[in-house]
Amino acid sequence: MALSRVRLSQHRGAAISGETTRLLLPQASRLVELPYSSSDDDDGSLAGDTDLPTAEQDPGVWCSVPPKPGTFSQCVRYLAFLWNLLFLLLGLLALAAGVWGLLAKGLLGGERLAPLGSDPMLLFVLVGLGASAVSLAGCLGALRSNPCLLRFFVGAVLAFAGLEVLGGLLLLAAQHRLRDALRDALLLCLLHYQEEPDLRFLVDEVQRNLRCCGLGSYRDWETNPYFNCSAPGVQACSVPASCCLDPWQNGTVANTQCAFGALRLGDAAAGTVVHLGGCVAQLSAWLRGQAGGIAAGAAVLVLVEAAGVFMALKVLRDIVPVRVRD
Repeated sequence: MALSRVRLSQHRGAAISGETTRLLLPQASRLVELPYSSSDDDDGSLAGDTDLPTAEQDPGVWCSVPPKPGTFSQCVRYLAFLWNLLFLLLGLLALAAGVWGLLAKGLLGGERLAPLGSDPMLLFVLVGLGASAVSLAGCLGALRSNPCLLRFFVGAVLAFAGLEVLGGLLLLAAQHRLRDALRDALLLCLLHYQEEPDLRFLVDEVQRNLRCCGLGSYRDWETNPYFNCSAPGVQACSVPASCCLDPWQNGTVANTQCAFGALRLGDAAAGTVVHLGGCVAQLSAWLRGQAGGIAAGAAVLVLVEAAGVFMALKVLRDIVPVRVRD
């Protein structure tokens, strides 16, 4: 009886073992069919095997890592860095010149803060700040492959180019008013000739190089409070020395008194000492003669800005992830 029970239990155990084996066989077969990757395989091959079907099923998936740029892309990147570095140095130079000019005239000390907005040196400061900021963004964006800085650089350059084109169109549309605006600017320089050293230098250079005096004639200097005949001092009834036909003494030393008392003389006598014609007509004729050079300079400036934008866009295209296509 005990022997039969032992045999019966063995038979049941074998049956259960057989059923268990039959149940595990399909799972084992499925496990065997799964691909096996050893620890020696590269992670990149596994990632490629798993990502490729996803990219084929969804062509709009964004790659997490952009493709490695080639030799041409690297050259463009370093050229963009050097390009912006050059304009960064030029911008810092203009900024330093403007700040030096303001400090030299004491406009930053608080005593003469009112006329700061009309000072020509402020233009150097603003241009230097703008050029330095934009060029610095381009340098760092190209060097560090920063998309945000590159986009800022492209947007700023395009904005500057748009303002330049708009200014050129306005000048072309208002050519008849340009002469009046030029006359008003020269009149302002004439009135503040003794007060602003920069304006005095500008007026002297214009009168000396164009061989002219005043706006319409040399008698326009009577409106200046320091040169009219009722003004006190030795400069009464005089004009600046830059109006003289020969502003040099003995050909080497500047004669600052060569035009003293010129407004007391008649036109015939004054014509032997100073230039009688005004600077508005002379300057207008000079600007018309330099129209080709001005247009060429504007075209070069636009080409320089376009080259910087194209290089920045090339670098931006290389570093920004792109969509995977079929």
